[in-house]
Amino acid sequence: MKFTKLHILGVLMSLMFIDSNAQQVSYEEYDLDNGLHVILHRDNSAPIVVTSVMYHVGSKDENPDKTGFAHFFEHLLFEGTENIARGDFFKIVSSNGGDNNANTTQDRTYYYELFPSNNLKLGLWLESERLLHPVINQIGVDTQKEVVQEERRLRVDNSPYGQLVEQMFKNLFTKHPYNWSVIGSLDHLASATLEDFKAFNEIYYVPNNATLVVAGDFETDEAKGLIESYFGPIPRGKDVVKKTYKEDPITSTIQTSFEDPNIQIPLILLGYRTPGQASRDAYALNMISTYLSDGQSSKLQKRLVDDKQMALQIFAFNYGLEDYGAYLLGGLPLGENTMDDLIVEIDDEIEKLKTDLISENDYQKLLNKFENDFVSSNSSVQGIANSLARYNVLYGDTDLINTQLEIIRSISREDIRAVAQKYLNAESRVELKYIPKQNTEE
Repeated sequence: MKFTKLHILGVLMSLMFIDSNAQQVSYEEYDLDNGLHVILHRDNSAPIVVTSVMYHVGSKDENPDKTGFAHFFEHLLFEGTENIARGDFFKIVSSNGGDNNANTTQDRTYYYELFPSNNLKLGLWLESERLLHPVINQIGVDTQKEVVQEERRLRVDNSPYGQLVEQMFKNLFTKHPYNWSVIGSLDHLASATLEDFKAFNEIYYVPNNATLVVAGDFETDEAKGLIESYFGPIPRGKDVVKKTYKEDPITSTIQTSFEDPNIQIPLILLGYRTPGQASRDAYALNMISTYLSDGQSSKLQKRLVDDKQMALQIFAFNYGLEDYGAYLLGGLPLGENTMDDLIVEIDDEIEKLKTDLISENDYQKLLNKFENDFVSSNSSVQGIANSLARYNVLYGDTDLINTQLEIIRSISREDIRAVAQKYLNAESRVELKYIPKQNTEE
């Protein structure tokens, strides 16, 4: 869900700059009696404060016959509360010099407000209202149904290559609910009742399924008092029971295709099921993605786009999720080259990874890039708040904000080769040929 940004302060960057020695991020965390997990990161170097809440609910927690609920709630809970008139949430934020946003994945839903630090109280009140006093009524549901349905049409159904990941995940996951998209089904949302939405809220929007992060310029005692005042009275919900799903291994190549009326150039996508993002192997897979396709000097980019001019575009990335990951490789063939031609070239490059160690120079470039990316992601108040919430909720280890660089640096060239050997095998992948839909009209 994307909202218009209000840039309120000239200084958003601060908090820390992590050098090669990984300066530590200080924080305090504790639980309220109702189960709400609280994380405080105080830094008074800039007069801004972030209040954010991450709920441990995403599309994987939905009923397969009622998909799209998690993302729908991301929209619905801006409709209003018992104390915030319908449509006034954004007005309150903007009129007080703030900025806010929200987003949903397969695993979690995240809301935040960025304010000048004198509005800490307001930020906490807004998030407590979302949790304690949401108004879930028919007019709000009907309004957001139209909004979300239009969003799906625009971003997925009528967008070039808009169904690419959705189609891959349908084939890559057969038991796990990762097999449907975050935005869900138009039919499911259209048929859902008001009672369905109220039931979803009662299960998942409870303090014991949420992590509150306050980051930036504030006084600790004041923040704790406000948190207790606004969030403490909220009743604990029933324990949220997370279902587990175990996929059967893919033992022979799954070949499939999909016709998209919105494209003119075909695309080949290779998908491998990989471990969840907290796994050490996931870090190595992320490195492999960068090695293969990130930047002009990456192996597939140089080979297929620059030197052989066989592809218009090439890409590789590890789609990291909580329970599983999906390693995706693909490209758009150029000229007379076919999708099968690209597969041959990609497989040859993967085979090199599985046979030989990458060069020491390439390895050092990878480490430098990942360290720089880590620094960048945690160089703002918003970045720190997001990282603290994400590491706590999805990794079960808040202190990864201080230790993740150690994990990255511990991945050796031998580890990279071993992980490629373990996961990037043709017999354990999905090959999706994403092709233009042929016009059948006479």
